Amino acid sequence: MPYISINSRVRLYYEEKGNGTPLLFIHPPGMGHVVFCRQKPLARDFRLILYDMRGNGRSSPSDGPITVPLLADDVSVLLRSLGIGRAIICGYSSGGSVALDFALRYPQHVKQLILIGGFPEVCTPLLWGEFWLGISAAKLRAIPLLSLALALGHGTNQRERRLLRRYAQMANKRDLEAAYRAGLVYRCTEQLSSLRLPVSLIYGARDRYIHFYIS
Repeated sequence: MPYISINSRVRLYYEEKGNGTPLLFIHPPGMGHVVFCRQKPLARDFRLILYDMRGNGRSSPSDGPITVPLLADDVSVLLRSLGIGRAIICGYSSGGSVALDFALRYPQHVKQLILIGGFPEVCTPLLWGEFWLGISAAKLRAIPLLSLALALGHGTNQRERRLLRRYAQMANKRDLEAAYRAGLVYRCTEQLSSLRLPVSLIYGARDRYIHFYIS
């Protein structure tokens, strides 16, 4: 299995397929790269890169406190290790916060930014509640319940739901709580005007609780 080393203690698992413009997907806490399983056909046109954040899936637990900038730095190491100078960066949900931070601090390495249900800060009651549910589930070690909720919310068939549930249960409990807390306090709204690159925003019609961030 392919891994890249962040340092002597942390290794990130990744999968790479296809040729063309590099396209990297960033998942939210607990889900791992498998949440993007339906994006794999994009490898016909892109150099598709999927990975597990530290503390998730097959990647190592974190060796220090998790912050959104730390996770963005991991993306920088991953791209550099793969010999990639510029890539399309796509972040889903709170993975979008990592994508935003990476684009703001490493704009020279971003060809285009795509946010799927992304947000620059948590500032609505429903989203705040979602993060606290994740924090509470990790803190109370209710990972089986959290994994079931994630699987039911993202899987479209039994095979996908089993895969998502199994993968969510692989997350390091301490890192999962820390990642939710990091996403809850992250804020880059005031910096968005400094972005000088193409940005695509994708929001589901039924994800009404996140529509506040469309504007």
